[in-house]
Amino acid sequence: MIKKAVAWALLAGFLAGVAPGIAVDAQAKEIRWGTSRVGSTGNRAVTNLVQVLNKAVPDYNFTVQPTPGAIVTVKGYAIGDFEGYYGSDVAFYELANGINRFEGFREKMKREPVQSFWTFTIEMGVGIHARDMGKVTRWGDLDGVRVFTGPRPWDTRAQLERAFKVLGINHEYIEVSVKTAGSLLEQGRFVALGVYTNAEASTAPWIQEASLQADWASLSPDAGELDKLAGAGFKVVEVDTSVFGKKKTHADKAAMLPFFYGLHLGMDVSEEDMYRILLAAEANVDELAQADKAFKQIQRDMPLMQRRGVEAAVDLVPVHPGLAKYMRERGVWDAKWDSRIAN
Repeated sequence: MIKKAVAWALLAGFLAGVAPGIAVDAQAKEIRWGTSRVGSTGNRAVTNLVQVLNKAVPDYNFTVQPTPGAIVTVKGYAIGDFEGYYGSDVAFYELANGINRFEGFREKMKREPVQSFWTFTIEMGVGIHARDMGKVTRWGDLDGVRVFTGPRPWDTRAQLERAFKVLGINHEYIEVSVKTAGSLLEQGRFVALGVYTNAEASTAPWIQEASLQADWASLSPDAGELDKLAGAGFKVVEVDTSVFGKKKTHADKAAMLPFFYGLHLGMDVSEEDMYRILLAAEANVDELAQADKAFKQIQRDMPLMQRRGVEAAVDLVPVHPGLAKYMRERGVWDAKWDSRIAN
């Protein structure tokens, strides 16, 4: 009889949509968070973030929605397909100016993306096969040859293509699956590929896989190229190549071009709720950084990362009022940005 009573209690709970011992908010707001494809930095980061937020902010239900690339998530938000997106200052620059991947897109928009949570930098660089070391010694040597700068929708590719344009490098772009990029480099199907790190601390799963398929080496711009890039507004950092996790690094350091990435939510989320979400991320930042080294930067100083990201994009897209509130309380907001707060 006891077993039967327990069984009926369990059944009643599940029929009511409530498992025993688990509090479920029937009014939890659904947030579809668009991200890049599985195997990318973006997918990994958003997946780890929503696992934390679903526990810390139970009145919201966050789900991950993979897409071909980050740019698709920004567009998806703008036309109403997602409530969350994976946006960089590179993407926001193209959106604000209606160029490249956003050419002709603004007329299709139903709402304006905003910036609400800056999470890490991505450092963009170039890799070549180790057998070509000595023959290919600077980025300019890639002029006229096949290069896989990355999948077309990806912001990492946009960053590298923009740098190549500044340097006058007219390479032949080839698009391949990231899952086979390493093996195709090994076969000599192309000369170089775009590689990147996250927060100068980790790399993407697909690059780790490529490292098992081919012995590649980081290729840095030479001094003259670095001067040209700096003159065009690019920042340059030296990244320890051990971050790639390769057995043979061939060089201790690589000169790479950083830009800012954010895991953003739009105005479907209220000012107070966005503020709560930021506080939840801050309170659980150690767990985030343990799950994914890309979060190491916000673990060190989350308010500073918000300031750096806003500085890079404040003239491109508005700032979520919840982010502005958080930054004011942390003493990193600049009053000159008040007019850029979304409403």
